[in-house]
Amino acid sequence: MKQTQGTPLPLGVTGTEKGMNFAVAVPRGKACELLLYQKEGDVPVFSCQLAEDTAAGEVRCVQVEEIGDGGYEYLYRIDGETYIDPYAKKLSRVKMREKQRNMSAGQEDVPGRISTGAARIGASIPVRRGELVRDRYDWEGDEPLAIPMNRVVAYSLHVRGFTKHASSKVKHKGTFQGVIEKLPYLTELGVNQIHCMPVYEFEEYTRTVTNYWGYGPGYYFAPKKSYAASGDAVEELKDLIKACHKAGVEVVLEMPFDGGVSRQMMEECLRYYRMEYHVDGFILNPGVAPMDIIYEDPVLKTTKILTHREDFQNTMRRFLKGDEGMVGGVIYWLNHHTNETYNYMTSQNGFTLNDLVSYDRKHNEANGENNQDGPDCNYSWNCGAEGPSRKKTVNELRKNQIRNAFLLLLFAQGTPCILAGDEFGNTQKGNNNVYCQDNATSWLDWSKLKKQPETFELVKNLIALRKAHPVFMQEEPLRGLDSARCGVPDVSYHGKYAWRTPDEFSSRQLGVYYCGAAAGDEDYFIIYNMHWLAHSFALPALSGKRKWHVIVSTKEGILKEPELLENQHDTVVAERTILILAGR
Repeated sequence: MKQTQGTPLPLGVTGTEKGMNFAVAVPRGKACELLLYQKEGDVPVFSCQLAEDTAAGEVRCVQVEEIGDGGYEYLYRIDGETYIDPYAKKLSRVKMREKQRNMSAGQEDVPGRISTGAARIGASIPVRRGELVRDRYDWEGDEPLAIPMNRVVAYSLHVRGFTKHASSKVKHKGTFQGVIEKLPYLTELGVNQIHCMPVYEFEEYTRTVTNYWGYGPGYYFAPKKSYAASGDAVEELKDLIKACHKAGVEVVLEMPFDGGVSRQMMEECLRYYRMEYHVDGFILNPGVAPMDIIYEDPVLKTTKILTHREDFQNTMRRFLKGDEGMVGGVIYWLNHHTNETYNYMTSQNGFTLNDLVSYDRKHNEANGENNQDGPDCNYSWNCGAEGPSRKKTVNELRKNQIRNAFLLLLFAQGTPCILAGDEFGNTQKGNNNVYCQDNATSWLDWSKLKKQPETFELVKNLIALRKAHPVFMQEEPLRGLDSARCGVPDVSYHGKYAWRTPDEFSSRQLGVYYCGAAAGDEDYFIIYNMHWLAHSFALPALSGKRKWHVIVSTKEGILKEPELLENQHDTVVAERTILILAGR
């Protein structure tokens, strides 16, 4: 090997015709040395100084020629301390003897530095280094899918937790390959986009806590090695994305970024995953990420850039459990949609849907924080008993509320996102903050799918119904105007009296009439009665010989045959029930 002058951009390591280019930002006045190792070797096989006098600003660079394609790993030694490249595209984990390590004891492992922790002298300890990567992956013509947001039905999962449980029955549990094995399930359900919690390298275990979710500092350019069945996370994440695209499923990565990450690094990271991994989109924290810059980035212009908002969730949860004063907010969120946000009833931060209707209070004692962690306000309702119950009335009410929740989510105009396992009653036993539970508490228990197949079937059929009718997933927000010039506005609101919004503070019911003419579809009338009492709803008159037929009821599910309403002027709707009527 020999060193020649490198180029300062891009930061990190990139392959060249002659070898590898190394570029790293180093504060002025500090010495910097590149250390190259054979894979899993203890002693550097090559080292060189990155001179400050040839730096571009603070970026030191060097090209190492004749390096070949052997399995090399690298570190930087800066003023005597050894650092991992924050731009490393792949991380190794090797075992080294304590006496061979050039580090100071007593430090925590953090991105950018390797430390010994509290290890014994002479102990064999896992240590991370950057791995050199040349991109020779065969994408077989793959490209991001670019599904319009109004046609997306999303599904949020944790790569490990999705298949780690023994009940998943996959060969490669808790890995990218495990998700691939579950793709037939996801496509049968009808989702066409998955949201993956952090899949980059992060420290899972420290002396005090388990970081199961992956939030906080990380090596954002490097896919997580422990999520790869073969250990090659770079190839397996690409395999996952390519397999998803072949199945018609987009892949969106959650990239929360730590507050100490530079704006430049965030933007470069997103570009990298977009170009090198064909990622369809990202979920970002607008409090940290430079959203204005990212939205205008030419490389990311066609990439979905999403943010996580709780407004829909909180409004619909309160409506679901029967809070008064919610009708105005419900009307807004039933119609609101943009290309930057998505709707959800549940997410990893909080109760699962089963727990939302089974617990009034969080039960996070197992987290070891005296139940002080996690959100206190969940807008949940236990339906009459805290936790598991043998009471038939309680369990039937819970099942009904779950069905109501799915209708609220799937028949709002915005992009719906389902939390993995909600479609078969997955539970975290009342824990609403499983950030540290890398165990059966947070893993999906797939045995519940066999116990509650009717919920899965309902959700599958509701998704199919949504997809089959453009009136439920329109490209632009509805305006309440007669845009189709058919004599009926595109959307209108009704209650006990037709064409009159039941917006009294005490109201817990709402009828929504969707005129299908503008969307080239049938007319639909969705009746929401979230009160604990039955209510009468006036039915808008249909033109011609068309009649209102019930096609969905949360008391009965999707009807095999549409049921003609005998009275076409008004109908009484049972307590805590949602009906979908079709005009045909």
